[in-house]
Amino acid sequence: MEELPEIAILYQSDPCLVVNKPAGLSTQAPPGIDSLEVRLRRLLANRKTVAGEVYLGIPHRLDRPASGAILFARRPLAAKRLARQFEKRRVAKCYWVLVEGHVQPPHGTWEDHLRKIPGVARAEVVQADHPEGRRAVLHYRVLDRRSWGSWLEVDLETGRTHQIRVQAASRGHPVLGDWQYGAQTPFGPQPDDLRLRAIALHARSLSFRHPRTGQIVSVTAPVWEAWELMGIRNAAD
Repeated sequence: MEELPEIAILYQSDPCLVVNKPAGLSTQAPPGIDSLEVRLRRLLANRKTVAGEVYLGIPHRLDRPASGAILFARRPLAAKRLARQFEKRRVAKCYWVLVEGHVQPPHGTWEDHLRKIPGVARAEVVQADHPEGRRAVLHYRVLDRRSWGSWLEVDLETGRTHQIRVQAASRGHPVLGDWQYGAQTPFGPQPDDLRLRAIALHARSLSFRHPRTGQIVSVTAPVWEAWELMGIRNAAD
């Protein structure tokens, strides 16, 4: 098994927790296959003082090659309440993204209709009247431009399959390391197994309502070493 960083818990209360997902690790996988869910269950089980199965609800996911903040529920009722927040788009999700090329204008909105391609882990832009197309909207601003491309901050309005990756690539700005959508610039370590390679997509922050108290919880996930090698620091903390 490829060695990956330990799972860092960024926020924890009784009914929920937020962790910093390492790149190259699936959020969830079939039995017997390594995943963030498997590792987090193991971590929580080792911390338990009372015997019994660890409950872990998963109201959303991050792509395997992406990293960053991801929210889990520790109680069934919390899982339902958090899932409802995602369904009603009440969770604020901010991403840092490194893309090829210089994005213009320096801030704006991308709106498309996306379709998940059956049988493969890919999505594509389709016409608005396509029967399988779903509206996809994001808002971006350019934080900096470098020799390799642009550093973007992205706020997702919708949450479609591979949304940021597809919308950026369709405009000629694939995410660094995202060979699946045409990137030419590598990002991070390059293991032989393509599934373990990272892309420069990081869930920088999450804001949601605590499922028990209703108070706003905002969590920021630090970037990892590959970002620092590209000159991106956590100075915006």
